[in-house]
Amino acid sequence: MHDLADLLRRRLEIIADHAWRDRDAAAHLDALRQVSEDIAAWHDQHRGTLPARLEHFLTGCSYDKALAFVEAAAADTK
Repeated sequence: MHDLADLLRRRLEIIADHAWRDRDAAAHLDALRQVSEDIAAWHDQHRGTLPARLEHFLTGCSYDKALAFVEAAAADTK
């Protein structure tokens, strides 16, 4: 799930980059679209093997909740 966490963090970084958005809105939107597609592809590849709660978050595009779930799971295994 490390790859998923990286994708979810990348999405947040893109959203938070207001300077990029203001400078080149089209490129910013393209990057956001791409990372969202990458998250969806990861989800498709792992569907059926994920904890039910994470599956629910990803299906509903609740990506902040998904990241919190993944980070909590990682902390529990340390």
